[in-house]
Amino acid sequence: MNLMIVEDEARLRNSLANNIPWEENGIELVGLAANGEEALLLFDRKKPDVLLLDIQMPEMDGLTLARKILEKDPYIKCIVLSGHDNFAFAQSALELGVCKYLLKPAGDTEILDAVLQAAEMIRREMESRHNQLQLQHKWSQHLPHIQEMFLQNWLYGKYADWEIVEKSKDVHINLAEKEHYAVAVVEMDPLSETNARFKAQDAPLLNFSLKSISKEFLERQTAWVCSDASDSTVLVFASPSDQSDQEFALHLHTLVGKLLFIVKECLKVTASAGISSTTTQKEAVAKLYRQARMALQERIVYGHDLVIPYREETDRKASMALEPTFEKELEIALETGDEERVVEALRQIWHKGLAQAGSLEEIREHKLYLSSLFVRLIHQQGWTVQEVAGDAGDYFYEPHLLVTKEQINQWMHRVTQSYLAYQQKQRKTTSHKLVREILQLVEKEMDQELSLHMVADRMFVNSSYLSRLFKQEMGQSFSSYVLERKMESAKRHLLDGAKVYDAARMAGYRDVSYFTRVFRKYWGVTPGEIKGSSLG
Repeated sequence: MNLMIVEDEARLRNSLANNIPWEENGIELVGLAANGEEALLLFDRKKPDVLLLDIQMPEMDGLTLARKILEKDPYIKCIVLSGHDNFAFAQSALELGVCKYLLKPAGDTEILDAVLQAAEMIRREMESRHNQLQLQHKWSQHLPHIQEMFLQNWLYGKYADWEIVEKSKDVHINLAEKEHYAVAVVEMDPLSETNARFKAQDAPLLNFSLKSISKEFLERQTAWVCSDASDSTVLVFASPSDQSDQEFALHLHTLVGKLLFIVKECLKVTASAGISSTTTQKEAVAKLYRQARMALQERIVYGHDLVIPYREETDRKASMALEPTFEKELEIALETGDEERVVEALRQIWHKGLAQAGSLEEIREHKLYLSSLFVRLIHQQGWTVQEVAGDAGDYFYEPHLLVTKEQINQWMHRVTQSYLAYQQKQRKTTSHKLVREILQLVEKEMDQELSLHMVADRMFVNSSYLSRLFKQEMGQSFSSYVLERKMESAKRHLLDGAKVYDAARMAGYRDVSYFTRVFRKYWGVTPGEIKGSSLG
């Protein structure tokens, strides 16, 4: 314990400091002060536990000092050593919280005992502040997190049977010796593309809300709630062993069904749940958790807003009944950019394949088939999946995120729409480049005969395609554009003083008579007349 002495009389101050065996009794003298002001400044630096002080001192009396010190630290112990046998002083000191009032001349032994008693009081108070009740309070604050860790480890099969029993007691989860157990996994259903209330980035908020609603709803039930690694809400149920499996299962389905109803009413979006079978073996709860997760995956077959029980796997094999013509039809539709034909091809693929799939295995096979088909069609064009599919491309890498048939159907249409949009963008970019090259060729070879077939051969494209493309981009036919540019060129040369023959040659005409007829038809005057006119 640390002690500070405050005494204005130097002789007595030094005697108190040097003549009493403080160190031998576990007391460390950390400071000496001659008055209250000095003691107050020293207190902030030395932080003593016990203060031995006089009452009558200059600048600040002892009682004022004691009051200021106790305001700073209510746990400090103050001992008054006063030369005044005054009841009023003693009463004021005790009211302030001074633990001992000694009269001068007190003996060294009496003073030492008072300080040691004060030190013992401090120890007892410290123990009281940090006793079991306070530790239990802190424990209770962390208990929900500790319970969550226990439940997660239990679900993941990290405990032996005896460990489950012992550790459950440690975290205040009461497991009866004989109970039925079951597990449910609850997840928010994928948001529809038309949902305006929540966006994809709101998933953590929705998961938190689902867990909170579950805890509140199951508060009076023998059930525990936690999150798993996927941030799904997991419910672990217990039931007395005298209840039959059928009764227990019916009770669970009713409870979880009610929970989904509450979630839909509160959040205006749906959730689904998978429910395991039951067991009386605590260590088998990890197996039940896996069953519940597998059951939840079945919503890809049955849809949203459902409580789905676990069923034993069957030997039914996935069948792929799609005809090759559907695939070819989609390929042709995408290649030609025919959106209506694409939609019809997807409709055929949907109704002849996914719509008829009746098991999780069949749907998985269809997802793999569709992914490989889209990847092949995209790679055929020399493109990458990510640049073509955009946000829809994430499902190629994580197909398990497609958890319902409807979601798969929407994804199919999103991929094809992205394909068509990317195709149009690429073709437009290519078209613009080709038209620019044609315009440059016309300007560069103005003095040559320029025909559509000749230019198409030079550009290695079909002349019909080139004619349609040019008109679409320029708003006029290729021949009209070339004539316009040649006539503009000839007129400019004539106005600059060129001879008719030279103007015809620079415009790509070798026959001057023919050039004159074309010129007169276009401008309404002959080449010779234009030199003296103001046309232009």
